[in-house]
Amino acid sequence: MATTDWQSDLRARGYRLTPQRQLVLEAVDKLEHSTPDDILAEVRRTAGSVNISTVYRTLELLEELGLVSHAHLGHGAPTYHLADRHHHMHLVCRDCTDVIEADLSVAEPFTATLRERFGFETDMKHFAIFGRCADCEAKATGADQGGKGGPRGDGHES
Repeated sequence: MATTDWQSDLRARGYRLTPQRQLVLEAVDKLEHSTPDDILAEVRRTAGSVNISTVYRTLELLEELGLVSHAHLGHGAPTYHLADRHHHMHLVCRDCTDVIEADLSVAEPFTATLRERFGFETDMKHFAIFGRCADCEAKATGADQGGKGGPRGDGHES
């Protein structure tokens, strides 16, 4: 488990790995793209006395320290994931709400155009594109064509 890395990372920045910080980090690691409410529910499985304000404060600190990162994957609360994972953008299915992680290189032509035309440097790790995943598209197309759907695509994450 990466707990010792978290402990070293926090110590290097002048902080300790408190039980609450460890529980929040473990929940973020386990749940991957999760809202503060999801994280609270996971933390409460071990420590029932932790409240939502503790989770928010802890997430804010951990993000300032570069241990977690957030993205906005819809109209609700941001979702959090560990920052040491590769940077990626999020493809969010409007039908089933699954999130597919796409390597930032996929967006390079788009970001290059923004840079060239507007001098704009993008922060794609907070970027989400909404649409329909391969499974949902196949179901929708199959429903329109009498039930003939296509195969599931790669890169799908549940």
